[in-house]
Amino acid sequence: QVQLVESGGGLVQAGTSLTLSCVASGRPFSTYAMGWFRQAPGKEREFVAAMTDITYYADSVKGRFTISRLHARNTVFLQMRRLQPEDTAVYYCAAKNGGTSDDEGRYEYWGQGTQVTVSS
Repeated sequence: QVQLVESGGGLVQAGTSLTLSCVASGRPFSTYAMGWFRQAPGKEREFVAAMTDITYYADSVKGRFTISRLHARNTVFLQMRRLQPEDTAVYYCAAKNGGTSDDEGRYEYWGQGTQVTVSS
């Protein structure tokens, strides 16, 4: 069993930055691909970013968001820059065995989410 806990969400102004963290426990962190997804009110959950030793991004966040990980601390980060109101959502950390994917159905483990709200 793998447990994931996200943190770092909050209310920010458009144009500012925020970094989310996800701490994994229960099984070896380095053997899993990690991903970030988000879900806005009334919308379906969507892919944001994922990584193994390389990174992948949704077109909507490419150039603004950066996913990274610190293996020694079993932690994954999502650095968000130039935030816009359309980035407002609950952000979820997820993990899967094997390579990266943008399909939420392939991820086995999920955190409870952290709210990010961006105002104009």
